[in-house]
Amino acid sequence: MLTRKGVQAQVTFLNSLEKELFTIFNLEPHHTPQIIKLMEKYANLPMDLADASLVILAEHLGHGRIFSVDQRDFNTYRWKQTYPFENLLF
Repeated sequence: MLTRKGVQAQVTFLNSLEKELFTIFNLEPHHTPQIIKLMEKYANLPMDLADASLVILAEHLGHGRIFSVDQRDFNTYRWKQTYPFENLLF
C-alpha cells in the first residue's frame, strides 16, 4: 500500500518503526495450520493471507479492534471462532 504513496511515505513508515512507534507482528511457522484452516473456512469470500494474518494477530492480542477498508469480509470473520471484529474505520 505504501508504494502507491511514494518514497516519502515509505521513509516515514520506516522512521516510525525505527523510533519504535509501533511494532510489527511476525507470523511464525506454528501459525501456518491455523492460517490454512481459516483460509479454507472462509474460501467463499475468499480470505487471503493478509486477512488470515489479521485474525491470527487479533487472537494474539486478545481483541479484534482493527482499521480496515474491508468492511464486508471483516463483518463475517471471527477471531477465536466466536468474536466479531470491531472495525475502527466504520
